[in-house]
Amino acid sequence: MAYFYGMKHLRDLFPEHPDNPEIRNLCINSQDVKPGDLFICTKGATTDRHDFVLSAVKNGAAAVVASRPIDVSVPVVYVNNTNEAMPHLAATLYEHPENKMNLTAVTGTNGKTTAATILSEMMGQEWFGYIGTNGVANSIFREPIRNTCPDADRMYLYLRKLADAGCTSVVMEATSEALLFGRLDTFSFDTVIFTNITQDHLNTHKTIENYVKAKLHLLDLLKKDATVILNADDKYFEREKTAAGEHRILSYGMAEKADLRIESIECMRAKTILKVTVRGHLAGSAPSKYETEQNGFALRPEQTENERIYTIVSPLVGDFNAWNLCAAICAMLDHGLRMEEIISRIAWIRPIAGRMEELFFGQPYRLVLDYAHTPDAFRHILPFLKMTKEGRLITLTGSAGGRDRGKRPEIGRLVTEYSDLVIFTADDPRTEDVNGIIDDLVSESKKRNFIRIPDRKKAIAEALRMAQAGDTVLVAGKGRDNYMALGEEYIPYSDYETIESYFHNCRE
Repeated sequence: MAYFYGMKHLRDLFPEHPDNPEIRNLCINSQDVKPGDLFICTKGATTDRHDFVLSAVKNGAAAVVASRPIDVSVPVVYVNNTNEAMPHLAATLYEHPENKMNLTAVTGTNGKTTAATILSEMMGQEWFGYIGTNGVANSIFREPIRNTCPDADRMYLYLRKLADAGCTSVVMEATSEALLFGRLDTFSFDTVIFTNITQDHLNTHKTIENYVKAKLHLLDLLKKDATVILNADDKYFEREKTAAGEHRILSYGMAEKADLRIESIECMRAKTILKVTVRGHLAGSAPSKYETEQNGFALRPEQTENERIYTIVSPLVGDFNAWNLCAAICAMLDHGLRMEEIISRIAWIRPIAGRMEELFFGQPYRLVLDYAHTPDAFRHILPFLKMTKEGRLITLTGSAGGRDRGKRPEIGRLVTEYSDLVIFTADDPRTEDVNGIIDDLVSESKKRNFIRIPDRKKAIAEALRMAQAGDTVLVAGKGRDNYMALGEEYIPYSDYETIESYFHNCRE
């Protein structure tokens, strides 16, 4: 990614240094270094980037920041801790774009991408940017990124680019690992949203308690007048509420105490109809005489003394998306939009890439692409697909290698219980054997309605070949990811492109 702001020199970052080469970008991955970059030798859990400094220089690094002696042909700046120095250097190089923006962070085990995407698109991507699993984007551009929540060298660069594109607000996904390792510690947030907390990433956090603490760390990064938006139905709601302290709290869900209360959900194959009550300080003044028609349903609010009741027609399917939508609605209300305007915009929400995304290539069956990779995600998605299916439900899934093994048996049990046929395959196996991962997945499954095809491309082809008119095929686990983590490398790979290629070849 080319630098697009004001060019800097080394002395802009380190005024006392005798050398002063031009600096274009910061970089912590030697393979990504471009000529003119400043390479910072950060240290990870298993990687010390001092070991890759020669590769960085070979690729064109103009200078290096290190914390131990190194012998290279370019200027070196020594600091006590490269990890601590890196975000401050990035903020300086990219001229503190975070100070010019309203920042919202969304965290949770599931729903981050959907809630964040709804918010950015409905608020208007010309000024409300997005950083997360589906890339960095606004109305002008979209670029893929490898990590949902990037390290500071990339995060500040993306914020700078969004600011230069005219964005005055950004919503970003905040992962537990990013919070654990302090990737967001130099930011202060105007709004934070919690979707839910269920078991995940215990390979990193070891215990669910550590996982919860990592999530709650986001509440340490709030501005004084920040708003905290919480899922009132979540197991950890009261703990989150306590941790939020004196900050403004808005809640959503079916719980009686919720500020935005879900009264009912009617799920259909192509849409979801919600009745919600907006109460208390969210309700605002008495409703206007607003009345309109969207998809044949009246959206006129009803009124009681302290609350307003609305019917919402959403193109996002599945009851689980009601919570994601309500989280985004709370944020939009907090940003000053009226509920009537929000409802009119909801009707035009586009499908979220890789999230219950129906793909159509002329096939006579339903084909769904989804990122589901946790037991909680499957508990919501599979019942909906089973309820709305006409023929068989064929599910293709795997489980990531080098990650939380404890969730695999429950995933296997759920997919075999709800599906007519399951194809177990690879999903970012990393250094693990795919068949060993599948052994874990099927270890507690009572039904034997599954086959093993370790090669994911072949597995997808077989699922599509077997599907008949009226069937539903769920391709789960990777959504719109553009890589496969294999060994220590990231290999270019896309479920969508694999599916597209299958149908293209069928037509030839």
